[in-house]
This record gives sequence, structure tokens and C-alpha cells, in this order.
Amino acid sequence: MTDRRTPVPAIAVEHLWQVFGPNASLRLAAARSQSDPAAALLDQGLIPAVQDATFTVQAGELFVIMGLSGSGKSTLVRCISRLIEPTSGSVSIDGEDILSASKNRMTQLRREKLGMVFQHFGLFPHMSVVDNVAFPLKMQGMARDKRRAEATQVIKLVGLDGREGAYPRELSGGQRQRVGIARSLAVNPDIWFLDEPFSALDPLIRRQLQDEFLSIQANLRKSIVFITHDIAEALKLADRIAIMRDGQIVQIGTPSQIVLNPVDDYVREFARDVPKARHMKLSAVMDPATAAFSAPKGTSTPRLSPEMTLEEAVASCAMILDPVPVCDGDGKVVGMLKPQTLARALGAAAAGSSLAGDK
Repeated sequence: MTDRRTPVPAIAVEHLWQVFGPNASLRLAAARSQSDPAAALLDQGLIPAVQDATFTVQAGELFVIMGLSGSGKSTLVRCISRLIEPTSGSVSIDGEDILSASKNRMTQLRREKLGMVFQHFGLFPHMSVVDNVAFPLKMQGMARDKRRAEATQVIKLVGLDGREGAYPRELSGGQRQRVGIARSLAVNPDIWFLDEPFSALDPLIRRQLQDEFLSIQANLRKSIVFITHDIAEALKLADRIAIMRDGQIVQIGTPSQIVLNPVDDYVREFARDVPKARHMKLSAVMDPATAAFSAPKGTSTPRLSPEMTLEEAVASCAMILDPVPVCDGDGKVVGMLKPQTLARALGAAAAGSSLAGDK
């Protein structure tokens, strides 16, 4: 019989609170009976840094948490990894309740299952690149030759082949960040936490590392929680994005959902300058395929799909004057795109208006 059970999420967070201040647990329990628990805690001089956060991260998903400074995103990821103890709620990793795990069990998880990369590189200045990367393997008790061989492979993966013997002082900022990424990957973690790992870098180096990071993720398919305050970075990297404000998650969605359907002005402001045509899909603007419509013959006809963005469609059929078919994965015609429809859609996207249902 086929097992139809829902896969266990890599990370499951339910009703998580982190409150800073004396007697936080007791005072949170009392505040929950009130209509606005966070306001009640603030009135008592406590700081509700994370408020009732609930979400899941699926296996192989790149989940981005973003928000302004002080929104609670770094506190949230430290609660998930139990670098700080949450005040209330639950956190499970691959189905295991980690908030009840012993100190020894958490040490084992961090050494074998969880990888972490932070904004500040934290490299050992007296160690070479290969020894920095191999250090977590040394903590696992791996023999020297084997751990250096493993570290060398990861160094190649992050594009530092040939720099194994260099010391941190001899590396650029981007190279040092690569070493930090390699060190966290050396233990082959199932789950990877990254807290603004590229924010201290120059824009060009940052874009290069983002591209390399996506390439690494395409090969390894880790379950990732990535923190950033940069909407462009979030949209480029994420499978899904959680937007935080004042300790609360205000919206979770795909990049397209965040850009095209923001839940409030706070989220809308984040995405204000993002080109809508880069995220709007043809499925939202194409005309229905009529019975008389069929795909034109010839190899010059571009092949479109409902999941293409408007930008991609323009690049494919900018010079085509006839309606162009939109096909599903099996090659069946499911719609057609007229040049005038595409032009109208692009104009509306530039103006930031919605096109759903306006064909």
C-alpha cells in the first residue's frame, strides 16, 4: 500500500515566543489571557522579541526570513537553533522536539546535523583555510588526513581551490566568507542557518556569492533558513519568504506572492521598487485558448509556459505579431498570448496594479 502520509517538515515552529525580561515565562502566561499579549508585556517593561511565530520549512527548501533591523529575525533563528532558549512554544527538527533535548543532544545536533553561518566570519586567525574548514570534523574526532581531504573537497565547492594553505589575513572579505560557508558545510549538515552572511560585503562580491550560493544549493538541496534585510537578496534566493515586523511574522509567501499580493503597507513598501514583470506569471494574464486556435507551424514560434514571467515572455516573443501558444508540461495548448495583451500587462505591471481577472 502506498504511504500517503505528509512528509515531516525539516523544521516546524509553533506559537514560538521569545520574551526578554525578569520572570518572562510566568508573565507571558498571564499576558496571553489579554487581547494584546505583546502590548501587555511591553507595559510591564518586557521585550517580546518574537511573538507567536508559526511556520514550517520543508526538506530542501530555502526559507528566507527578512525584516528591518530590530524586527526579531535574528532572535527567531537563534531560538530555532536553540542558541537562546525560547520563552514558550515548540520547535521540531525532522520531527524531533529540540526544546526538550539535553545539552549533550544539542551539541551532537550542532556537530552533525545543523550548519551555521553568520555575518561575522569567526575564523581562527592562526589556522590555514583547510584547517579552519576541517575544524568541525576535528571536533567529531575524525583523523587528520581524512578531515583535511574532506575539507579540501568542500573548499573546491565554494571556489577556493588553491587557497587551502592561506591564512584569513591573506584573504579578501568575500574569500573569508567562503571559508565560513565551507566550514559549515564540512559536516554535511541537513539543515543550514545563515544570518545575513553577505551583508558586510561589497555589492559586486555579494552578487557573486549569491550566485555561487544558489549553485551550491542546486547541487546539495539543503533545508535552509536564511536571514536578510535586503528584499532583492530575498527575492533572488528564496523558495518562500517570511516578512517580520516588531517580532511578528506578518506574511509568508513565495517571492511572487510577496511582490504581487502584499498583505499590508509594510510589506508593500519592501516591494515598491521591485519590477513586477519579473515576478508576474503568464497564467495571470493569458487569454483562454479558443477552439479555433492552434499553435502556428514552424520553428520560429517561441514556446511559452504558464509559469514564465512577463519579462521572460517578452524576451521570447518580442518580434512575434501573431498570438503565441502557452503550453503545459505535456505540450498541450492551455492558452494564448496576444501582443496587445502582453503590452497591456507590462504597462499595468510597471504601474504596480493587479491584472488577475482583467484579460
